[in-house]
Amino acid sequence: MSFYLRGVLVEYGTDMLGPLPNVVVFQFNPEQLQRGLELPPSTSAEDQENRGQREPGQRSSSPTETIQLTAHFDASDDLGQNDGLSAIPRVFGIGPQLAALEAMVNPSPGLISGAIGAAIDAIGGALGGDSEPSRSIPREQAPRILFIWGPSRVLPVEIRSMSITEKKFDPFLNPVQAEVQIGLAVASFPANSDDIIGKGALAYTSTVKEAQVALNLVKSVELAIETIPF
Repeated sequence: MSFYLRGVLVEYGTDMLGPLPNVVVFQFNPEQLQRGLELPPSTSAEDQENRGQREPGQRSSSPTETIQLTAHFDASDDLGQNDGLSAIPRVFGIGPQLAALEAMVNPSPGLISGAIGAAIDAIGGALGGDSEPSRSIPREQAPRILFIWGPSRVLPVEIRSMSITEKKFDPFLNPVQAEVQIGLAVASFPANSDDIIGKGALAYTSTVKEAQVALNLVKSVELAIETIPF
């Protein structure tokens, strides 16, 4: 029996739904990913000398990796399941998926998330006795998001751009097909950052890449030996 993994965007560390993360699973994996590396400008010899650095031409920071992809959504794929979940696209089309994606770029909490946060505070106050009730953590201007693309690529990202093209509609004018172009940038963290999840994901993916570099070296040496005439 064959299986395949799907790409996922996970928003965490915000009060989108109280303690629950905001998750969007790609209904169909994008056919291609366009990746880019934005290199910071290298400093001149004079700037290096003024900063007390020995080597001219060093870069002040690491490159920023960017990712461009197009996600496709189609309500008909879920309608064919004939289970309880198929009632959602029958009523809303693919509106829930699009709303979840838009929430990842909108820093304002809505009425539902605010109500859940208030309920959590009330429960915390009841359990805490005389102590002050806990307060939900407000959403940040840049939501914390993980882009998960298989076991070797788990990256903390920021959504730089998003363009939604709704293609077809049901009788209630809910979108039933859409293409979403998403621009991502891999996040970087200062030394004092408290984002344990993001920093851990970045370290994990960097370790996987280092292992792949080592494997490529082994393969390159083997190919080089094969081409040496004896």
